[in-house]
Amino acid sequence: MTGRKITRRSAARAELLPAARGYRMPAEWEPHESTWLAWPHFRGDWPGKFEPIPWVYAEIVRNLARHERVDLIVNDASCEKRARTVLEKGDALSDTLADNVSFHRWRTDRVWTRDSGCIFLTPPADRAESGLLALHFQFNAWAKYPNYEFDEKVGDRMAQGADARVMQPFSKKRRVVLEGGSIDVNGCGTLLTTEECLLSTTQQRNPPMDRAAYEQLFADYLGVQSVIWLESGIAGDDTHGHVDDITRFVAPNTVVTMIEQNEQSENYAALHANLGRLKNARTADGQKLEIAEIPMPQPVVFEGRQLPASYANFYIANGAVLVPVFNDPNDRIALNTLAALFPTREVVPIYCGDLIWGFGALHCMTQQQPRR
Repeated sequence: MTGRKITRRSAARAELLPAARGYRMPAEWEPHESTWLAWPHFRGDWPGKFEPIPWVYAEIVRNLARHERVDLIVNDASCEKRARTVLEKGDALSDTLADNVSFHRWRTDRVWTRDSGCIFLTPPADRAESGLLALHFQFNAWAKYPNYEFDEKVGDRMAQGADARVMQPFSKKRRVVLEGGSIDVNGCGTLLTTEECLLSTTQQRNPPMDRAAYEQLFADYLGVQSVIWLESGIAGDDTHGHVDDITRFVAPNTVVTMIEQNEQSENYAALHANLGRLKNARTADGQKLEIAEIPMPQPVVFEGRQLPASYANFYIANGAVLVPVFNDPNDRIALNTLAALFPTREVVPIYCGDLIWGFGALHCMTQQQPRR
C-alpha cells in the first residue's frame, strides 16, 4: 500500500522486456523533445461550452512553443486550417514560434492524449543510440464510452511520428489497458497510482489483473521498483480515480498533493486518507517523501454537476509549468507553491473554468516526448 518493493520475474521472457534492457519512464521534468496535443473538435465533450475551448488551446500552444516543439494532431486539412486561424489570432504561430509547431493529420475521437497516446521510454545512457521506445497500451475510453476507434490508434501513430519503436504491453496473455493519467513517476523507480482507478470493479480496465499483476507490469515495462498506492481520486472525475488530479511528483523525493480543508466536502475524507498514505510511503531508494500541500479550489459546478477542478493537473514543460486556475482565491496559493518548487521554470496560469467541463485539464491533454 505504501511502497512495497517489487521483485522482477526471472523468466527468459523478462530479458526482452524494457526494464531488463535498461529502459525507463523518465520524470516529466526531465528534458522534452516535444509535447503532443490534439486539437479540439468533438463538441460533445463540452456541450454548450465549446466556443472558448480552441482559444484555451491557443494559449497553451503559445506558451509551450516558447520552450519546446508542439506536435499538434488535427483531424484533416480543414481542421488544420481552422486550428491555424485560431493559433494565428492567438499569436501562437508568430515568426518566432511557427517553426516550433508541427501538424499531424490523424483522426481522433477526443483530445486527451495523456490517456490515448503512447508512453515514451528512454534507453540507458550507454545505449542512447537505441532511441526511444513507445509503449502503446490499449485504450478503451476509460471503460465508459463507446467511441474510441480513432483514439486507440493514436499511440501507434505518435510512436511512428517520433521515430520510436513500438511495444504493446501484455499481462496474463492479455493486452493491458492503461491511461497515462492513472500513473505518475519520479524517474527513479517509484510510481504513484490509485486503488480506485486500477483495482475497482467500476470502469474496470483489466479484470484479470490484481495489485501484484500491476506491480509486475510496472516493473517489467516502466522500470519501477516501488509503487505507492493511494486510495481514491476526487469528486467529478470521469476516469474514476486518476492520480494526476490528486498527487504528482515534482522531484525524486517530493510530491505535491491536494488537500481539502472543508470537512463537509465530498473530497475531505479521500484526500485526508491519501495524505496519510503519503506520509507513510517510501521511494524505491527508501526515502520518505517531502510533501507540499495545496488546497483544492472551491467546487466548480456546471449544470448541477461537480467538475474535477484541481491544481494537481499541471503540466511540466522544458522551461515552464502550466497550471490550471479557476478564478479562485486558492489559485495564488497553488501558483506560489509551484513557483517555489520550480524556481528555474516560468509558472504560467491557464484559466480552465471552461476547459474542465470536458472533465480534463492541462495534464490530461498533453503527453511529453522525452529527449533522446
